[in-house]
Amino acid sequence: MLAEEGRLPAERVALVDLLDRLLAGGVVVSGDLVLSIADIDLVRISIHALITSIRDDE
Repeated sequence: MLAEEGRLPAERVALVDLLDRLLAGGVVVSGDLVLSIADIDLVRISIHALITSIRDDE
């Protein structure tokens, strides 16, 4: 259905190919998680990561 609307390619992409494409350009993961009770913050976790591949051209 999404392929018919033009939001996804018509061909199927394997998960390995998708990961290869993402890692070739790099992926930034960023997020915050806050656990609170009665509007009192108990735990705050911040995540910031850059994931990319490195080529060894020897």
